[in-house]
Amino acid sequence: MAKKSIIARDEKRKKMIAQYAEKRIELKKIGDYESLAKLPRNSSRTRLTNRCIETGRSRGYMRRFGLSRISFREHASKGEIPGITKSSW
Repeated sequence: MAKKSIIARDEKRKKMIAQYAEKRIELKKIGDYESLAKLPRNSSRTRLTNRCIETGRSRGYMRRFGLSRISFREHASKGEIPGITKSSW
């Protein structure tokens, strides 16, 4: 489980990205990169990291399911993810 502070920081970034999204698009169209640089760093979309919904883990993240590899394996073993079966050959 990731630290609560890191998960909270990431949530704060999501809010800031949504807040400045329109302004960023507008400044990019105009080509005013000086004003764009003055906006808060955390308002940039590249600062956001993908995190597991359950644990907050950033590494081994699977976009399709929104889970880390560990959480994904647990749910798949229990049969909680439809269409996913353990392969055997």
